[in-house]
Amino acid sequence: MAENVSNSVSSVETNAEPTEFNRSLSLLDSTLIVSGSMIGSGVFIVSADMARNLGSSGWLLMLWVLTGVLTVAAALSYGELAGMMPKAGGQYIYIQRAFGPLTGFVYGWTVFMVIQTGTIAAVAVAFTKYTAVFIPALGPDNVLLALGPIKVTLGSLFAISSLVFLTWLNSRGVQSGKFIQNVFTSAKLIALLGLIVIGITIGLSSGLLSTNLTNAWEASTTSATGDVIPLAGMALILAFGTSMIGSLFSADAWNNVTFIAGEIKNPRRNIPLALFFGTLIVTTIYFLANVSYLSLLPLKGSPNGTDIISRGIQFAVADRVATAAVETIFGNVAVAIMAVLIMISTFGCNNGLILAGARLYYAMAKDGLFLKQASHLNQHAVPGRALWVQCIWASVLCLSGKYGDLLDYCTFASLVFYMVTIAGLFRLRRTEPNTERPYRAFGYPIVPALYIVAALAICIILLYTKTFNTGMGLLIAGLGVPVYLLTKRK
Repeated sequence: MAENVSNSVSSVETNAEPTEFNRSLSLLDSTLIVSGSMIGSGVFIVSADMARNLGSSGWLLMLWVLTGVLTVAAALSYGELAGMMPKAGGQYIYIQRAFGPLTGFVYGWTVFMVIQTGTIAAVAVAFTKYTAVFIPALGPDNVLLALGPIKVTLGSLFAISSLVFLTWLNSRGVQSGKFIQNVFTSAKLIALLGLIVIGITIGLSSGLLSTNLTNAWEASTTSATGDVIPLAGMALILAFGTSMIGSLFSADAWNNVTFIAGEIKNPRRNIPLALFFGTLIVTTIYFLANVSYLSLLPLKGSPNGTDIISRGIQFAVADRVATAAVETIFGNVAVAIMAVLIMISTFGCNNGLILAGARLYYAMAKDGLFLKQASHLNQHAVPGRALWVQCIWASVLCLSGKYGDLLDYCTFASLVFYMVTIAGLFRLRRTEPNTERPYRAFGYPIVPALYIVAALAICIILLYTKTFNTGMGLLIAGLGVPVYLLTKRK
């Protein structure tokens, strides 16, 4: 009888819902999550717009250098907060502890409504766009059903199916998501390194890199019709700050590793190191990739050019700079080569975003600030319901076609929250001086302060040059305040 009771109790305990995450992610796994979440499709495209805005190889490369410096500086500052609070939810936890639950909720609200889910939707659509190179039926013109402004295409259904598959995979346990992340991130890092080595080698022998670096600091802006306007003084500063939005958000999502702190081994040590190594690797690759572009293509070109050389970096077809650069090496097959590389890049990127984002909503739900169902772990010790809620909203954004606009609005808000989080570092140093800090921010207080000053300057420029988009970003974030008050009342 006693044995039967014991077996029954054991059976209940075995089937009980897990209450803690499994700490199974190593330093290498965490570093690849940082790198993989950062590299999507941006680095293959945004340099064209940056080149049109600045018309200078020196200022173009300076943008990527400054982006790398700011990103690594922010990551080093986050390292201290991660060491103090190695909990699932990451940045949400840091903001909440430094500034209270309202500010933490507004951040989480903005992440769920657009920053994370909008990015997931955009990356899924980019994945579909490049898959359509091989399966033309996935193109945007193949409309299956039109419901007012909403157009259901075979491509949008394919994008949603990729989200469903990755969500299902990650709901099976962190090991499944880790495997996909490691394989795809390693593949795209190797491919990018190959492009860099081949491109720079050819550029040094052909002399094109040297030609592009001649008069490297003579800035100008080039209109869509090819009209060139010299830049200097305040006009140059405004163009520089506006252009930087492309490089900054090609290097975004590095903070996602903080969301999964509950599943990282020795998080007080490994999260700060993963943030540093991951951001350093990616920003270095981004800089070298642009050197490779300058080694293979002329910087300046014409919108009426008839070939890749005459169009240059500025007017690469559909802004696909990387494809044009590879075409100078491999010819027409470059389109297929780059399509495969970007498919690998975007698929791996979305895996990291899906894996990490659900942990933030789980942490919010634990605090009673998100759907209650999202506060549970499934039998595989992952927040399965939070994963599926995220998938549903990202899928809606895929169908709406509005994720692109929303992302434009909230990239500004995302930059603001980076500043808020690093300001929290200063606040916690003052309010919690005796709290254990296994890692202290490098260069404190100078490095974190310089990041805030630089990010604030970029925000001011964007408020001036992109008033509507930045205002909408602030509005979406601000809507979190009444939602928070309503949530607390209920």
